[in-house]
Amino acid sequence: MSASELTLTSIEICAGAGGQAIGLHSAGFRHLALVEIDKHAVETLEENVKSRDGWEWERKYCDIISGDVKDFDPIPADGQGGLAKAAEFFGKPLKRGDLHLLAGGVPCPPFSHAGKQLGKDDERDLFPRMLELVEDLHPKAVMIENVRGIKDAKFEDYRTYIEARLQGGRAKRPEDGVEEYFKGMGYTVCMWDVLEAADFGVPQLRPRAILVAVRKDVLGDLEFVRPTSAGTGRTSVFKALKDSMEERFQHYIALGGPDAALARQCHRDWVKEAQKAEGNKGGGVAPTLVGGSKKHGGADLGPSRAKAAWADLGISGMGVANGRKEGQEKRDKSRLRDLLGPDGPMLTVEQAALVQGFPKDWDFTGGKTAQYRQVGNAFPPPVAEAVASAIATVLRQAHERDERRKHASAASGKSLPEQNPSLVADGADDLRRAAV
Repeated sequence: MSASELTLTSIEICAGAGGQAIGLHSAGFRHLALVEIDKHAVETLEENVKSRDGWEWERKYCDIISGDVKDFDPIPADGQGGLAKAAEFFGKPLKRGDLHLLAGGVPCPPFSHAGKQLGKDDERDLFPRMLELVEDLHPKAVMIENVRGIKDAKFEDYRTYIEARLQGGRAKRPEDGVEEYFKGMGYTVCMWDVLEAADFGVPQLRPRAILVAVRKDVLGDLEFVRPTSAGTGRTSVFKALKDSMEERFQHYIALGGPDAALARQCHRDWVKEAQKAEGNKGGGVAPTLVGGSKKHGGADLGPSRAKAAWADLGISGMGVANGRKEGQEKRDKSRLRDLLGPDGPMLTVEQAALVQGFPKDWDFTGGKTAQYRQVGNAFPPPVAEAVASAIATVLRQAHERDERRKHASAASGKSLPEQNPSLVADGADDLRRAAV
């Protein structure tokens, strides 16, 4: 079996509206499960998986699970539970060690600079649940995304504990601060670094802390190469939104009358400001989109400092505009607020999604505020793709290496001294059943 025949499987928790799922999919992973608690985000996942070209595999084998990840149990116990569609793919229930990648963007509020940074004491901290799933599933690789705040000095002990749980070492238990040695779960933490979305072609800053761990028996003599950038340079907000802004203004220009003249002038003003920003130090890249929460108001583009940065790009950050359907089917007062106001156009949800790096045709469900929160809280797909591609490279290299060893062992009639023949056979059979 060649590496190209290997189907890389993944499970993602806290999947949101699919930002990370899109990136993993683009990198070659195929999802066995997407787990999300927000009902609108679940509907977004269901609608896109159901209708998008290229996602036929997921339509057949992916369980989209609406619920709390604390209740998610992917491996059946006593013949009950588990992932129904995964069992169809493998020809048997999913078992420990079958999965290639467990990924998740665990909630950021416990570590966000915008919050109280309660860390492990925040009930929304899902690192413990992620570690439980790593223990249960024993995937070949793990990928965890969070805000850069988790890299702050105040969380050093907690980071050390998470690393020790994965790869072994001394650390303080979060619950009582007592230091002890942890055996680990057999992983090597290959990176836990902050990546800037702007370095991967996303037209906003959005720094994110990414942890990647690979099972030691999989990594072996291979090297995980940390992604550094997309190699294509930065993308400005002007480049990302040029076509969609023109489309929005053109609607009112085509209607004629006083709105047409105003729309032309507002469009010229936006182009001037956005192009001017391209030549500034920031290169016309937006500040981090702020998704907000159900507890705090409606949708806008963040605190005063963020709004000022958006203003430099010719965009009003005071709210989110109505979409194409709401804003263009009728000429109502919202046009003066959303597009033709003195402070510049507001972003639509569709435009915010472009700034986040979503594909143009990725659809979001729910009301405007619910849709914007899905976008604003997402992991930019291009960053997820870059990290997942680095993981996929290691997994494919490991598969090729192990296949060569197996064939060499079979030719010589001897088992490799460090390998258990039955385990090697079981692993090879599993991979054959998982190939498409």
